[in-house]
Amino acid sequence: MLTSHHDNHQGSPTALLDEATDPTTHVLVVGAPGPRLERLTRTLRATGHDVTHAPPGEVDRRMGQAHPDAVVALDDPYGYAAPGTAADHETGLEVIREVRTAPAGRALPLLMVTATPEPADVVDMLRQGADDCIPEASDPVELSARIEAKLRRVPVPVESLLRDPRTGLYSQPHFLDELDRELQRPEAARHGGVLAVVGIAEMAALEARLGPRVRREVAERLAGVAEQLGSFCDRLGRDDDGHLLMLLPGVDEETARRGLAKFAAAVAGTRFIVADENVRLTPAIGWLPLTGCADGAQATAQALDAVQEALRHRDLRPVRYAPWMRGTPHRHRRPQLGALIRPALSALSPVLALLLGVAVPFVLYQQAYTLGWDLGSAMYWVVVGGLVLSALLIVLECLFSLDATARPAEPGAPYPPASAVIAAYLPNEAATIVDTVESFLRLDYPNELEIVLAYNTPHPLPVEDTLREIAVRDPRLVLLPVAGSTSKAQNINAAVTRVRGEFVGIFDADHHPAPTAFKDAWHWLSNGHDVVQGHCVIRNGESSRVAELVAVEFEAIYAVSHPGRTRLYGFGVFGGSNGFWRTDLLARTRMHGSMLTEDIDSTLRALGEGARFAVDRTLISRELAPTTLKALWNQRSRWAQGWLQVSLKHLRRGLVSPVFTARQKLGLFVLLGWREVQPWLTLQILPILLYSAWKAGGFTHLDWAVPVCVLAVLFTLAAGPVQALFAWRLAVPELRSRRRWFWSYFLVSTVFYSHFKNMVARQAHLKEALGDRQWRVTPRAAAKAVAPR
Repeated sequence: MLTSHHDNHQGSPTALLDEATDPTTHVLVVGAPGPRLERLTRTLRATGHDVTHAPPGEVDRRMGQAHPDAVVALDDPYGYAAPGTAADHETGLEVIREVRTAPAGRALPLLMVTATPEPADVVDMLRQGADDCIPEASDPVELSARIEAKLRRVPVPVESLLRDPRTGLYSQPHFLDELDRELQRPEAARHGGVLAVVGIAEMAALEARLGPRVRREVAERLAGVAEQLGSFCDRLGRDDDGHLLMLLPGVDEETARRGLAKFAAAVAGTRFIVADENVRLTPAIGWLPLTGCADGAQATAQALDAVQEALRHRDLRPVRYAPWMRGTPHRHRRPQLGALIRPALSALSPVLALLLGVAVPFVLYQQAYTLGWDLGSAMYWVVVGGLVLSALLIVLECLFSLDATARPAEPGAPYPPASAVIAAYLPNEAATIVDTVESFLRLDYPNELEIVLAYNTPHPLPVEDTLREIAVRDPRLVLLPVAGSTSKAQNINAAVTRVRGEFVGIFDADHHPAPTAFKDAWHWLSNGHDVVQGHCVIRNGESSRVAELVAVEFEAIYAVSHPGRTRLYGFGVFGGSNGFWRTDLLARTRMHGSMLTEDIDSTLRALGEGARFAVDRTLISRELAPTTLKALWNQRSRWAQGWLQVSLKHLRRGLVSPVFTARQKLGLFVLLGWREVQPWLTLQILPILLYSAWKAGGFTHLDWAVPVCVLAVLFTLAAGPVQALFAWRLAVPELRSRRRWFWSYFLVSTVFYSHFKNMVARQAHLKEALGDRQWRVTPRAAAKAVAPR
């Protein structure tokens, strides 16, 4: 024990005092009253120290009263744990946390006196903040010497240094000094500059699980990524909450935004070791230009406000600070004209589409003719050529779909752990979610398969109790409420760092995958592909005529168009559900909630990185279709407007990208360019007919039997029956047996549905132009399903 050893020191108390430190040295001993505390106190006093006591829970208060020079604590300050037990070890860590949490204890030397020190326990104590560990059986003079050594070289927290000696990170006060120094330079000499703050979405969960040390470790890992990117950032620091602080002087805003986006993707695509645990991190970056900033602390606070906005979306996009993020009240302004007329224009969009697509061209053709230009006749041939081209593309997709690439017969590697992410908005899907979860728990997969239900709800629902009961019964189900989420994209982004699987299947809340879906998907992913899109089959076609129509349409899309386009153009498309991603790719791609079709947007961004997409019509998942025309209109309006957003964002950059081949660029032009032109091109038939009748003196003077016109009409009309025939030929068995549905689809599509979709597309274009991006959720309801055969 820590008592006098006469054999070694021929010891008298006087001899011990001669070797002691300055008698004014004040040591605070932490421990509950008892024999161990008494022995330790006698030893410290015998070696010349002034000693006071602090029982557990009183450390902060006693330090404020006594102002010690060092702290010596028993590894079991409560005095009841058996030496060497887990309880003994844990209580030692608790006293370390108590000392280091107290403001006065952050920089004090802290020595732990242990009963039976195990190497692993000593390591944990040192990592948690102890400066030294000494066995209780050590010589008293050794304890005194260790205290004296610590007092001669007082430990300084990294935060108090100018820079962390290991990482080069500035402490927060010194970073703010650097920032203020930069802000004090004349703006003309600064040449721009940007301040950025990086937060981590998983920080709270990591800290709760691994302790406060993760704040420092995470900031260090982020700094390492920034340094690997080269001269991207000039000065790096960290604050007490684990945020990485980045100062980018002399950088313009666009360069900074691109650099920060690249940094975010690099962080998200890396697995880090934090506190001996392998984790994924989601960086949330807030930034603002230095122009106009006068105070470094205020600028940092504003960047932190932008970090909070980035945390809501978790989509890796850096967020530029705006005053509304702080709730800054705006001055009262008169309503702008656009805000007043936008609702009225949205309501009148069908009339506006006819005005823009029929009346305006007709007047233009008339006026051009009076000036000697027969523009209407030229447009006639453009329209005829466009309709023929559209029909030809449909026929080519059908023909290429017959020889779509088959799924590899064997996996290229053993089946790894896999994850399913079900994104749900519970008030909308409470009627179907339990059946969906149960169907996933019945899947056949030879390795670990976790089912992550990532959901949001504005208020608690009874179905959540049922889901919690299922999760208790089957631990494969992981419930992940996403607080504050407003989109499917945010739910998926929240789940992607939580999943453990090497690949992830993404599903809507009404999907029932085939039993072998995950096994089949791995055959593609293990043989060189990064994403595979499956075949979505409607399972409630008997619910209504609308659902019946959509059931056949989905066969035309997923069994014919998707496989045909993939083979024709050399790339596939992720359709939003029943798609399987390599987890690493999804982690760095994410979903952007600002896009109404976040699935297509993520496809184009991943393809731009060189990812390989496959489409497999034998990879089945069954879902529910809208059952009313209104629900169908809302769903297709969102799809059409979302496709337009993707076209505006990606078409130009895709056509000039060196990543895409000439064949793929042709596919991008058809998929993103031609599809947006076609709805307006088909509408040009009306103004051209009106112009032709006006020019000829009436409809009775028109020659309707022009051979080219007749052939073009026949060929265009033939595309519908061809597509319906191929859809029936390649449909899943339970739908192929329902021939009446396909005949009905052919007739309805020819006389109504094609025009319906063109109307939806034109209205979606007008909504986007007017800035109306409201997402109307498609309601789900349990319904009678078509039985698989």
